[in-house]
Amino acid sequence: MENGNHTSDFILLGLFNNTGAHLFLFVLMLTVVFNSLIGNSLMIFLIHQDRHLHTPMYFLLSQLSLMDMMLVFTIVPKMAADYLTGNKFISPAGCGLQIILFLTLDGGESFLLAAMSYDRYVAICHPLRYSILMSWQLCLRMTLGSWFLGAADGFMQAAATLSFPFCKSHEIDHFFCEPPTLLRLACADTSVFEYAMYICCVLMLLVPISLILTSYSLILAAVLQMRSTKARKKAFATCSSHLAVVGLFYGAAIFIYMRPKTYRSANHDKIVSAFYTIITPALNPLIYSLRNNEVKEALQKCMYQCIALTHE
Repeated sequence: MENGNHTSDFILLGLFNNTGAHLFLFVLMLTVVFNSLIGNSLMIFLIHQDRHLHTPMYFLLSQLSLMDMMLVFTIVPKMAADYLTGNKFISPAGCGLQIILFLTLDGGESFLLAAMSYDRYVAICHPLRYSILMSWQLCLRMTLGSWFLGAADGFMQAAATLSFPFCKSHEIDHFFCEPPTLLRLACADTSVFEYAMYICCVLMLLVPISLILTSYSLILAAVLQMRSTKARKKAFATCSSHLAVVGLFYGAAIFIYMRPKTYRSANHDKIVSAFYTIITPALNPLIYSLRNNEVKEALQKCMYQCIALTHE
C-alpha cells in the first residue's frame, strides 16, 4: 500500500455507526429519503399527465425532480447497504461512476436553479412577454445546457481525482465518493488540481447563485410595488421559501468545495454533504411544487380519477 497506485478497493466509513442513536438517525434518514422519492416521482407524474402543467416552469420543475431522484439513487442505496451489511468496500470504477453521477446531477441542478429563477423573474416582472422571453426553445436549451455542464464537470473531476496515486490508507471518511475527501488520500501534490477545482466551483456555484440573487432582487423590487397586501405577502412567502432552499443547497456546496483545506473536517463534511444529497431533494418538491395551487388542483383531479376508476 505504500508504493504507488493500487487497484484495491476503497472503504467508505459511512455516516452512521452502530449505536442506538445512530440507528434512529439512519431510520429517520430512510424516512426522509422515502418521502423525497414519493414527492419527486409524484411531481414528475402530475406534470406529465396534466396538460395545464405543460409549461416551461413546470418542465423545469420536472427536471429538478428527476435530478433529485437520481441523486438520491446515486448515494443512498450504497450507503444503506454498507450500514446494514457491514460491507463498506467500493471499487475504483464504482467510485468514479459515483463521482460522475453525483457531480452531473449536483452541477446540473446548480444551473437549473438559475434557469428557474430567470423563469420566475420573467413570469412576475414581464408577464405579457413571458412566451417570448421564456420560449420553449430557450427552456430546452437551458435544460440541456444544465445537464451538459454538470456532466462535463463530473467526467473531468472523476478522471482527474482517480488519476492520483493513493499511497495511504484506502479508507474514505465519508458516506460516498466525493473528490475533496478522496484527495486527502493522495500521496502526490494535488495543489494544481485543487486550484482548478476551485476555479470550476466559481463557475458552477458562484455564477449561478449570482444570477439567482439578481433575479430575486428584481422580483422583490416588483413585489414591493404591488398595491395588494395579500399578493405582496404571498409573493414574499414564496420568494423567501425558494431562497431558503437555494441557500441550503449552494451554502452546503460552497462549504465543501470552496473552503480552505486547512479548515476541513471529515465529520463536518459528512454532515454538510448530507444536506445537499438527502435533505434538499426532500425539500424541493414541498417548496417549489406541492404548495402550488395548480399542482394541488392537478393532484386532486388525479385522485378523483383514481377514485372513479375504482368504482367502475
